[in-house]
Amino acid sequence: MGLTSWAAFTPMGGSPMMMGDTVLFEDEVNPAMSAALEAGLEVTALHNHFFFDQPKVYFMHIGGMGDARQLATGVKAVYDRVAQVRASQPKPAKAFGGSIPTPSSITAARIEEILGAKPQVKDGMVKVSFGREAKMYGTPVGNEMGVNTWAAFAGTDERAVVDGDFAMREEELQTVLKVLRREGINIVAIHNHMTHEEPRYVFLHYWGKGKAAELAQSLKRTLDAQKAVK
Repeated sequence: MGLTSWAAFTPMGGSPMMMGDTVLFEDEVNPAMSAALEAGLEVTALHNHFFFDQPKVYFMHIGGMGDARQLATGVKAVYDRVAQVRASQPKPAKAFGGSIPTPSSITAARIEEILGAKPQVKDGMVKVSFGREAKMYGTPVGNEMGVNTWAAFAGTDERAVVDGDFAMREEELQTVLKVLRREGINIVAIHNHMTHEEPRYVFLHYWGKGKAAELAQSLKRTLDAQKAVK
């Protein structure tokens, strides 16, 4: 019925190419993703295949090119990391740990200082966005049409949550993933938002918890790394 992790290998010139899909519970996703990235694999998509499944199942697509043994070892590292998660906690987690204070009271000026963008403020929450440019059917689309990276902060300066979206060219995806995971930010989806756009964009949704300024600094480091991709 499709609840299957798999990896397939095919010759590509002098070295093989690997593609695969990994079935994960929610609390397995980010440890498995980190294992894949650390092993030199690429993560190319993260999404659901079903509605109303319990526990909730996500599918993480992986890929890579190079030495067959290294690719297979990387795939095994992903599966081993999943086994470690389940060994430490047999039942899948139902939520991220900890609570976020209400009402929100995020200091907007500090977020603006770190990220260098004028924020929107509402009910103590703070949001910043960074537009990208594309065309669809010859029509320019950008920030106002949803082609953007954004971050929204709630809670307090000491106990905050950030969630948002990264808009990326395909060649930027792996860099953004690696930096966000190093910064302890959870990835919750990787997919497309559009079809027929030029250039092509991939979108990544994320979620993190910590001090508001530290979360903003993590995002700034990610944005800087993304800009450095040639």
